[in-house]
Amino acid sequence: MAAKLLLMLAICRWIVTVGLMLDPTELLLLGVEERLSVDPLDLESASLDFGGLHRAEPWGVLHPASAQDVARLVKAAYDSSHGFTVSARGHGHSINGQAMTTNGVVIQMSTGSGERRRLGIGRPVAPRVYEKFMYVDVWGGELWIDVLRSTLEYGLAPKSWTDYLYLSVGGTLSNAGISGQAFNHGPQISNVYELDVVTGKGELLTCSEEDNSDLFHAVLGGLGQFGIITRARIALEPAPQMVRWIRVLYSNFSTFTHDQEYLISLHGQSDSQKFDYVEGFAIVDDGLINNWRSSFFSPRNPVKISSIDAKGNGGVLYCLEVTKNYGDLDADTIDEEVDALLTKLNFIPNTVFTTDLPYVDFLDRVHKAELTLRSKGLWDVPHPWLNLFVPKSRIADFDRGVFKGILGSKNKTSGPILIYPMNKNKWDEKTSAVTPEEDVFYLVALLRSALDNGDETQTLDYLSDQNRRILRFCGDAGINVKQYLPHYTTQQQWRDHFGHKWAQFYQRKLELDPRHILATGQRIFKPSCNPTSASWY
Repeated sequence: MAAKLLLMLAICRWIVTVGLMLDPTELLLLGVEERLSVDPLDLESASLDFGGLHRAEPWGVLHPASAQDVARLVKAAYDSSHGFTVSARGHGHSINGQAMTTNGVVIQMSTGSGERRRLGIGRPVAPRVYEKFMYVDVWGGELWIDVLRSTLEYGLAPKSWTDYLYLSVGGTLSNAGISGQAFNHGPQISNVYELDVVTGKGELLTCSEEDNSDLFHAVLGGLGQFGIITRARIALEPAPQMVRWIRVLYSNFSTFTHDQEYLISLHGQSDSQKFDYVEGFAIVDDGLINNWRSSFFSPRNPVKISSIDAKGNGGVLYCLEVTKNYGDLDADTIDEEVDALLTKLNFIPNTVFTTDLPYVDFLDRVHKAELTLRSKGLWDVPHPWLNLFVPKSRIADFDRGVFKGILGSKNKTSGPILIYPMNKNKWDEKTSAVTPEEDVFYLVALLRSALDNGDETQTLDYLSDQNRRILRFCGDAGINVKQYLPHYTTQQQWRDHFGHKWAQFYQRKLELDPRHILATGQRIFKPSCNPTSASWY
């Protein structure tokens, strides 16, 4: 009774203060009032994300105990005479408010929040591993770190990862989910067998390549526009025990990309004849090579750019990062296999840095850095990240215009600048994900933090302006980049982003979320129930 009264009062307050057009009984009839929070702390948490660039004003946060709770809420929004918006939120790691909503309800899919504990709501469904069939069924809000922990109990692990494991399954599958394994296994959306999805009509449906295949492909990489993932069936493989982690340096960009492209071309070879992970990053100052992503380079023996001749290359160095998985059975051959691969590369002599560590420690390497940054108050700061897919044919032009031009060697960086190639044939063209129209394309990820440390080049305004300059340079130079984790402010920009996929994307929206209820933070479709959204386009 107390929960119903508090919810009624909160809705009435929103009706008065922001003109919310909703009959309070529409939510009270759902039977989720014990899990629908209007606590100020809960609302504050749902109003922000990792990017720290936007703020929303949700009027409620649902902590679902089941997929049926999600379906009931979305069905209420769809059936409502006035309507309201609904956004699913995982770990809140979005950059530009994609998982937020104003004048609507945020569904907190990931467990572990203080409000969940206060309400006595635990994990809706625990991961269930099927050893015989080599897959695991997981809740859409499950964090990948917890998926890993569950599957390792059976000596198994998912095939494809993201660099950071404290992200939700539903969140990464709504984008793509990429890391250094993508050249070999494809993105995470290429390693899913089946989904349970709540559509924008409040229907709870199971889909796969064989059943409801259009929904399946729409949701994968669909930016949350067509449904909320409540269960995913993820492909597994035997988990290695150890990882040989290697970094080598380059001063010549062409040589660097040639070697990266050679390594990802080996994806069809046997495990002994290829690396398991291929990434890299650009180094525009000493602080980046000894960067916060790991303690790989010992601070007692730091690498200095000035000690390596990079003057003829604009003062920029490049680091190739690769790994080789192994266990007790192949520990005797790991040195030979690694040496055979390294001898075919053309990195700077005497710049090979190697370490061996447990597989789980390698996968969870960024979390260690997170804890360090949190201890220094450098984690909860704005993150004006920019992630781009760049066609292979134009990556050298991008290097000249961005790494050696806009960024240059005079700016201090406040985060890594990743660059690594992927094979397009590992991506399913039927999904909603968008990539350049070339067989090989690069991820360039500027993962920078805005710092208030007196250095103008690390302020939010400066970094945001640099991002705009980079996008403008690509447009002027005719480099057909595609944003990963995209953010646009007009529907025409979204049309350009999706290109030939736009017509299908638009039609799927009409069929699966005709009232534009879901994921309005993406700013792709104007919500029909929110009159204040008219200023979007």
